[in-house]
Amino acid sequence: MFKAGFIGGGNMALAIIGGIIKSGVLLPEDIIVSDRTPEMLTAIEKKYGVNTTLDNREVAQRSQLIFLTIKPQFYQNVIEQIKDTFLAESEKIVITVAPGWTLARTGSAFGGSCKIVRTMPNTPAFVGEGITAACKNDLVATAEMEQVCQLLGSFGRVEILPEGLFDAFTALCGSSPAFVFMMIEAMADAAVREGILRSQAYILASQAVLGSAKMVLELGRHPAELKDMVCSPGGSTIEGVRALEESGMRAAFFKAVEQTAAKSKNM
Repeated sequence: MFKAGFIGGGNMALAIIGGIIKSGVLLPEDIIVSDRTPEMLTAIEKKYGVNTTLDNREVAQRSQLIFLTIKPQFYQNVIEQIKDTFLAESEKIVITVAPGWTLARTGSAFGGSCKIVRTMPNTPAFVGEGITAACKNDLVATAEMEQVCQLLGSFGRVEILPEGLFDAFTALCGSSPAFVFMMIEAMADAAVREGILRSQAYILASQAVLGSAKMVLELGRHPAELKDMVCSPGGSTIEGVRALEESGMRAAFFKAVEQTAAKSKNM
């Protein structure tokens, strides 16, 4: 019996698998991955040393924790393939990773008697700095949830959230790395215009973002207070802040999160 199985070998699966193995919570031999693309499985096996298969049912039959790391539109078909392979085995837990698939919807697709933990990780799990929201249905015991959270915590932070907040979390944390990457790219472009080499510009911009985020997390001070610390009276930083305000930076981020959450609710 494998301790964790992944149905789907895409980017999110790789982020989670990479984080789990790097942390040492599970060994490669404890993990099995299925995908419909043999070339993908070959690459995963070569990189991580995990077990692989083309058969989704094998993952469901032979795994204790089953991650559905496929796109939401494929959930129904995959659940139909695997739902009769483990419903009688109460120790198995299905872990979903998809917007739009609520605990009720997933439970109904499995026939109503399946232990389910709904999660939403983000791609910084690749480097052990992910943030994952999690909630469970009533069939999952507290001790089982703690086991799942220990696994999720191996590649970042875990927050237990009411399911009703998952769409907001998806927008704030699941999608926001894309927004931050765009910001880093734009900052680097501006630095290149000022004469900094592009290779250096990406490093400098990325470190500035990383350090700023760590200040918020570790100092526990309001972001506005930290911003004010940088803005000297009559200085250059406040000029940049004024430019961002004139360009509608706050409104743009607000709208991006709002529209992402709306899209998530309708998936």
